[in-house]
Amino acid sequence: MWIFIAAELSVFALLFLLFSYLRASDRELFLLGQQNLHPVAGLINTVALITASWFVVQALVINRKSQHRRAVLWMLGAQLAASVYVVVKCWEYWQLGSAGYDLDSNSFYTGYFLLTGFHLLHVLLGMVILALVSIKLYQGGYPPEDCAGLESAACYWHMVDLVWVLLFPLIYVIR
Repeated sequence: MWIFIAAELSVFALLFLLFSYLRASDRELFLLGQQNLHPVAGLINTVALITASWFVVQALVINRKSQHRRAVLWMLGAQLAASVYVVVKCWEYWQLGSAGYDLDSNSFYTGYFLLTGFHLLHVLLGMVILALVSIKLYQGGYPPEDCAGLESAACYWHMVDLVWVLLFPLIYVIR
């Protein structure tokens, strides 16, 4: 899992560098593009993903106390919080698309849609992973002495969260 996470973080790092290079090449264009974004939506997404990560941690803690059914409730909370992210991100895409912006509009929107779209795919994959480990967790498949699979899923989810914590200021805040 750590090799997979390192590879994913490397890809995101390259995308961050590309976005930063494009911004340095045309600062005015990027400032104009940022004005069409919804920083409150970005903030809601940040809170949603951090909350989901906190729920995942709580599931791990509760599972270590051999209360796997209660841990499932925390995992479901993580799924719900992640769903908020997905809904808000899709709303943002719809808003931008309705205003006529897409991947081909300019380098800002190309970078925005590639970075956030790639991240959204990771959130969706993370939600699938959390759902799968929740099923196994419900069945008692992660006893406290052998919960490596649950911990690996949590590590992946935290990587997704970490990427957003870096992505949010890069796209929405830094001028």
